Amino acid sequence: MEPKIMAEAAKQHGTPLYLYDEQAIIDNCRRLLSMPNAYGLNVRYAMKANSNRSILRTVSAQGLGIDASSMNEVRRARLAGIPHKDIILTTQEAPINEEMQALKEMIRGGLKYNVCSLQQLRNIGDFAAENRINLAIRYHPGVGSGESATRNTGDNYSCFGIHLSDLDKALEYAKNKGIVFDLVHVHIGSGGDPAAWRKNIDSELKIVEQYFPDAQTVNFGGGLKVARMPDEVSANIEELGQYAKKRVEEFFQKTNRRLKMEIEPGNFVMALAGYIVTRVADKKRTGAQGLNFLVLDGGMEVNTRPLLYAARHPLYVVSQSGRLLSSDFEEKSAPADRITAGFEAVPVGRCCESGDSQSLDPSGLALPRKMAEPEIGDFVVIGGAGAYCSSMSPMNYNSHVQAPEILYTCDGGLKVIRSKQTLEQLTANET
Repeated sequence: MEPKIMAEAAKQHGTPLYLYDEQAIIDNCRRLLSMPNAYGLNVRYAMKANSNRSILRTVSAQGLGIDASSMNEVRRARLAGIPHKDIILTTQEAPINEEMQALKEMIRGGLKYNVCSLQQLRNIGDFAAENRINLAIRYHPGVGSGESATRNTGDNYSCFGIHLSDLDKALEYAKNKGIVFDLVHVHIGSGGDPAAWRKNIDSELKIVEQYFPDAQTVNFGGGLKVARMPDEVSANIEELGQYAKKRVEEFFQKTNRRLKMEIEPGNFVMALAGYIVTRVADKKRTGAQGLNFLVLDGGMEVNTRPLLYAARHPLYVVSQSGRLLSSDFEEKSAPADRITAGFEAVPVGRCCESGDSQSLDPSGLALPRKMAEPEIGDFVVIGGAGAYCSSMSPMNYNSHVQAPEILYTCDGGLKVIRSKQTLEQLTANET
């Protein structure tokens, strides 16, 4: 995205703000839909990455289904006009009473329910059996891969899905009830090693062959690696698809069963299509032997990923006139008087929290970044911020209001897709 667009968005709507590139989102959806496959492919968008109604409508219009992680996410998808039949619910929730009745109505409407625990299976079992509704099942493989321990969803330190050691219990219960599992699902983590993703394909197909004779669809999960930083490499969709295609074809040759493939990316759709535009509000230094700090008007309350994961995001310094001064991807392009040789700074936010920084090392210490030295009022733009930023950040910490979301549309407009929260909205439910 051009720096002038970022500066214009800031001029029109203030800072901080989230800024998304509609064409980039569409292009990412089309890349995923073109992934090689043997007997058909479902692509579902993991809406937890970014649940904005306009985003949901955009990805749905491209032909993606929805992967929901809570009943409220299902409700939000429905508010965006997405039918239940295009949604799968994979959740840690085990609803009872009114919520269970609501879940049953969703399933009657076409929602695919992916059971992730023995308790969930028991809760829904009689209903599924009586109404002859096929279920999906997520099993826990015991191994996983993610960019950090907290993004590994497959090893023994995470509790997602029915562990292999409990699989016989689940299958016995289902057999006694007459319940059919026609979709088998595993998700091993976010941003992990593509080699681990390939191994998961092999192991999941073995599990399907051994335990699930009625399965028609195999879901390999999401977590496709996205290269936010220059030294990172994104997952190769073509290569992963070819690998999966070959293995599914081999499965058919062995079993005479044609499996449809399913994936559920979130990061891959949104991460590189989004930015956070912040303004440099202050500059500080901790003494001659200390560090330079750029105090931005948006920090952990707009992007908590560095604090949670020591996640790295590219930084762009943009002048108030919309000129790119420096980028992690390019040589500095500012006039000589705007460059300080060897300038490094730590971008921090305005929250009363030592970890409020957009650059932290794995131990949580501030990590200086090389960049052009901005003036007060210039912009520091945080890249790779389309996924798991607006949807996951502690937006109201220190009573800061939720930042607006702006969509840079295919026709070159700047469209508000979520207005800036007001203080009245922040306090509306207090009594």
